[in-house]
Amino acid sequence: MLSAILRARKSLGHFVLVLFAVVLSACVPAGGPSGPGNATGSVQVALLIPSGSGSGTDELFGQNLENAARLAMADLSGVTVDLRVYKTGGSPAQARALARQAVDEGAKIILGPFYSEEANAAGAAVAGDGVNVLAFSNNSDIAGGNVFVLGQTFDNTARRLANYAVRNGKSRVLIVHDQNVAGTAGRAAIERGVTSAGGSVVGTSSYEFSQNGIVQAATGIAQTARSSGASAIFLTATTDGALPLISQMLVENGVDRSATQFIGLTRWDIPAATVALPGVQGGWFAMPDPGLSNQFQARYSAAYGAAPHPVAGLAYDGIAAIGALVRQGKADALTANALTQSAGFVGVSGIFRFLPNGTNERGLAVAQIRNNQVVVIDPSPRSFAGAGF
Repeated sequence: MLSAILRARKSLGHFVLVLFAVVLSACVPAGGPSGPGNATGSVQVALLIPSGSGSGTDELFGQNLENAARLAMADLSGVTVDLRVYKTGGSPAQARALARQAVDEGAKIILGPFYSEEANAAGAAVAGDGVNVLAFSNNSDIAGGNVFVLGQTFDNTARRLANYAVRNGKSRVLIVHDQNVAGTAGRAAIERGVTSAGGSVVGTSSYEFSQNGIVQAATGIAQTARSSGASAIFLTATTDGALPLISQMLVENGVDRSATQFIGLTRWDIPAATVALPGVQGGWFAMPDPGLSNQFQARYSAAYGAAPHPVAGLAYDGIAAIGALVRQGKADALTANALTQSAGFVGVSGIFRFLPNGTNERGLAVAQIRNNQVVVIDPSPRSFAGAGF
């Protein structure tokens, strides 16, 4: 037990929220663009990646995104993509300038950038041209106008898990969140998801985003869980942040997991070692269709000699959606109306579709950690028809 606590506390030394950047006060212009047409069967696409900053992480992300985009291009039938790659260095100013350059050079749609601030800047730069931006972000706050986010959003995940929880008798939910930007946004998404599913938020607890803050808050959170009659505790914590410690501390402070279900807003299986931690056993979380994800990982590894980073699939999905629309041969193939078709698209992580507000819906599976293993307990839907969306 002591060694598990030490491992959990050590993990708090690394706080990274790559796909949830701080929200800018600036806004992308409202009102979707009319959008230019493109030649039937072919399209010029600008891919904005974060390479060029000097950061090894940005280089990794950038190379994975470009590799996945090219893999998707090879899978297209009847469509030719002229991919032009632009390296932003993770800079909003550079993203703005390159988005402008890409459109001047003939791009009909922009795939990327990676960070939220970049996407906000790029979208604003080309909004007047009617060019849409499919950003590699999960930050709903920068979505809207001509910016669509490809990343799995908190709202999408919260709705999926809340619906499953309510259907399975776990309708009284205590929200436990980090006292930071991502934690606050996650709390709001959970509240919306639980309310939409017909459940009740019976309380909200939080902790300072530090080792000492978690330890100090755990006793009170556990008491709130018992006194509120919560049948589920919905946590915003991440595996590289507070999850290892907060989950274990709640159990050690008397939360009975046989009566109170732990639910996670983020992936609990990355890195894989997380599933062996005592505190997460029995917990639920949402994940992309594992069958399709595994196929993509195998194909990517065969093509490039290494496993893909989880962000790589976003670039594949973006190209797949663009290709599907261009294949239809319509003059308005890449307008907001076309992008938000209700049937959606099929990507390497399952079905997804863009919403008029710039966010997205993805067909997610519900998984549980059992005996240090991930078990799918409710499969991903294969279409949006009759899937509860």
